[in-house]
Formats: sequence, C-alpha cells, structure tokens
Amino acid sequence: MPQFTSETPQLASAGSPAPAADTWAEDTTAQLPSFYSPQSQPARETTSDPTSASAPLKPIPSTDRLDLQSPIPTPAKDAVVPPPPSLLSPAFTPPATPGTPTPGNAQRLNSVSVDSTIPEGGCGTKRPRLLETLPEVQCIVRARIPTVSGTEMFLHLYTNNVDNKEHLAIVFGPHIRSRSLDAPREGETEMDRMIRGAYTGKLYPGRTTSRAAESEAGSAAAAAKPAGGPPLVRIHSECYTGETAWSARCDCGEQLDEAARLMSHPDNSAAGGIIIYLRQEGRGIGLGEKLKAYNLQDLGSDTVEANLLLRHPADARSYGLATAMLLDLGHPEVRLLTNNPEKIRAVEGPGREVVVKERVAMVPLSWKGEKGIRSREVEAYLETKIKKMGHMLDF
Repeated sequence: MPQFTSETPQLASAGSPAPAADTWAEDTTAQLPSFYSPQSQPARETTSDPTSASAPLKPIPSTDRLDLQSPIPTPAKDAVVPPPPSLLSPAFTPPATPGTPTPGNAQRLNSVSVDSTIPEGGCGTKRPRLLETLPEVQCIVRARIPTVSGTEMFLHLYTNNVDNKEHLAIVFGPHIRSRSLDAPREGETEMDRMIRGAYTGKLYPGRTTSRAAESEAGSAAAAAKPAGGPPLVRIHSECYTGETAWSARCDCGEQLDEAARLMSHPDNSAAGGIIIYLRQEGRGIGLGEKLKAYNLQDLGSDTVEANLLLRHPADARSYGLATAMLLDLGHPEVRLLTNNPEKIRAVEGPGREVVVKERVAMVPLSWKGEKGIRSREVEAYLETKIKKMGHMLDF
C-alpha cells in the first residue's frame, strides 16, 4: 500500500475557509499516488493549433460548451429541422463489397420451355420405357426440418405398392401439401393427426387440434394458396457414395445440395420447390453392383460400359413413383431441374399425367467458376453422360 505523508492534503474542517476550486484540483491531482491513472496535472478546457506545437492554448468558445442550465431552443411549428450531417446520404452510392453479391440481384435461373408432344420440343428423340399404370403411393408421415442454411423444409415419407422402399419428397413451401397425408383415417385422434404431420399452421407445446387456431387461420389459408406458377422440381436418385462417402466419381452430392439451394432462389421463392428422392442407387442397379462398376472403371471402362459388362442396362431407373408422388402433392405441372431429356418424358408418365413446362439446367459448379467437385473421374463421368446418354450440357 502507498504511504500517505503529512503533505497529503486534508479536507477542510468545519468553519475553516475552503480553498479555491482551481487551487484544490491542481494541488490534489499533482500529489495523487503513483498507482492512480489520471494525469498528474489537471486537464484544462483548451484548444490548440495543430500546426504549431508551441502555439499558446486558447480557451474553448462558450458556444461549444455543454450548458445544462440553458433552456433547449424550441423550433418554430412549421420550421424544417435539417438532420445531422452524419445522417445525410452520401452524394454517390458506394460499390458493393467485393465478393459479396448484392441482395435482390441474384442471377436468373437458366430455364427453357419444353414440349414433349413435338419433335423439336427440347426433350430429345429417345422415348423411355414407361409403366403402363402409375403406382399407388401414400404419404405416411411429414415433419418440419430446419436446415443449416436457415431455410425450412418439410420431409414427406412415402410407401407404395411396387417395392418395399421408403421414398421421400423434400418440400419447400407451406402451400405444397400431400393429399394422402391430409385424408382422414379411421379411428385416429387429433393427436394422431398432429404426430403424423397432418396439421395446418405450426405445432407448439399445448396444441390440441390439427386444425389451425383462429389466430392462425388467416395465415394458414394464405399459405395454402399456390403462387408463382409451377414449382421447381428435382428428381434425385439415391447415391450413397456421392452424398455420404464424399466420392469424386460423380456429382450427385453436389447436385442435391445445389437443387436445395435453387428451391429458395428469388425466381422460385413464391412457387416453392420439391425434391423427389428415389431410393434407386447406382442408376437402379444397387450399391453392391455399383461398387463392382467402380472397379471396372478403374480397369478402363466408362460408367455406361461398366454397367453393361455387369449385364445391367446403362440406366435401370424408373420414374413412375416420382410422377405419382407429384400428383399426390397436387402439382400436375412442374418446372424440372435436369440435364437429362429422357427424364422429362419419363416424369410426365404414360398419359402425361404430369406436364413439364420448363427445363432448368443443372450446370456443375466448377464449370461456372465456383467451388465444386474437380477430379479426373468426375470429368470423365460428365463427358460420358453428355456423349453417350444425351445430357444437355456443353462439354
């Protein structure tokens, strides 16, 4: 502890005259102990000329002092008080920060109109084999999924009468609803309906009915009205290696991520979007056969030749389930996100139950100068899809 000496100033005792304020401030601050942070000399209200260090200090004008005793002047009733200079807009608009896109100016989706009923309709010349009748599908559960990007989507799980797999519809937009999910089921309670996702509005603790409350009825009705034309649709086939095992032999994982991003694109935000996720690994041949095809590719075959050497079709996928799921979601007209012309005809179904109005290109990110998959294998894969499978991309 610092030791205070007898020279330390003492407070004036009662009846003794108090020292002048300036003298007391100067004396006390000059003799403060060394551990005090204030300056050893009291600061004076002065201004100095920055051009001359030796210029004498001048008192601050009284007009610049803050006087709490003076009344605040009240402007006239009709007087226009200008804003402070710091709030005025600059004379020019500064450019956007480099590398940061300007909100509202996102690049438009690259879409073209298509018509599968005419040869020059942009759907290629091949006619894929279609099921004679569409499968029967039923959505058994739906749940809200908040995503890491901040976008919410609804995951719908479907069963059907042609296989034992659980296929999915990833839905962006509250107005897109499943008819089979919303249909009442015998013996179910209101809680049963909410648990399987057959509710309107939002779930919250204590809710007791699947119908929207009166306070939510207006917003729920507005959300149920489709807007912005046909939704953007992506038909995506399961790819364990590309989506989970970080494979650079294909761009399936990148396409799934990009499809989800485009569903929230400004051009598409009003219409909503649907990703139909079909469980047909390896273009329909299964994961085990797909891994054998990878070994054949390392031996020199391309992706089509490898499937044929294993006695499989080059593409064994079927899209009848996707057609039936789109109808269940109430959208017989769609904009399809694909480069594959055969997929357009296949998704439309045997009787054109679904009509593809536009095709939106799915361009690899690395081809657009963005960060995407780059490898010798994926370049060979894309080249094969263009040259041997007719995909509409400029290689």
